[in-house]
Amino acid sequence: MKKLFILFLILNIFSFASTITIAVATNVSYAIKELTASFTKLHPNIKVHTILGSSGKLTAQIEHHAPYGLFMSANMFYPYRLYKKGFAMGKPMVYAQGELALFSSKKRDFSLGLKLLTQKNIKRIAIANPKTAPYGEATKEALQKVKLYNLLKPKFVYAESISQTLSYARMATDMGIVAKSSLFSKQMKRYKRGIHWKEIDEKNYTSIAQGIVLLKNSKNKKKYQKFYDFILSNKAKDILLKYGYNIQ
Repeated sequence: MKKLFILFLILNIFSFASTITIAVATNVSYAIKELTASFTKLHPNIKVHTILGSSGKLTAQIEHHAPYGLFMSANMFYPYRLYKKGFAMGKPMVYAQGELALFSSKKRDFSLGLKLLTQKNIKRIAIANPKTAPYGEATKEALQKVKLYNLLKPKFVYAESISQTLSYARMATDMGIVAKSSLFSKQMKRYKRGIHWKEIDEKNYTSIAQGIVLLKNSKNKKKYQKFYDFILSNKAKDILLKYGYNIQ
């Protein structure tokens, strides 16, 4: 009888607790740990498992029925694509506005702005792939706006995601165009604004509105809804602000 009671108790615990799996654009990887930790405090019986990747690749996985219940994209294009194709529960919502920044692991004269990239000692520049990463698309737009894209193209080292772009910029290239949010992580604290990085003028590219959407191909829809509501809450907005995002 005692063994049966213990077994019953264990089964109840496992049925009560559950894990949700969410797809998250890599630019959010620096904030997602704090976001999920804060969510877990509010909902201790819901564990959050995150899959990180470029928005384009995550979208392709969802279209091939990957078991994700929620998608936090780096733009609105991919969530709307999923919505139009019938993969989403409803229209996507904007949860944050992302920004671009110039970054170098060495001290640079950032008063030159994007023209800094044309200097002869800047031989390799890390950027996210414009074909799969929304931040890469915004990077291309910003450089085209100031008529530097074609000139700088031979210097580009393409990364699959904006997260990988930062890694390249730190370790393998002279400079990079990265997500501003990545510069607020603990490992980046030693790099200072105006010395190692500076925001790119938002007038040079379309605002990077980042979208969140609930997906149809999921179980535990109520639990995914709770995480969705949390990301749109003031608590989550405060965390996202800490990581350099704009919140409307």
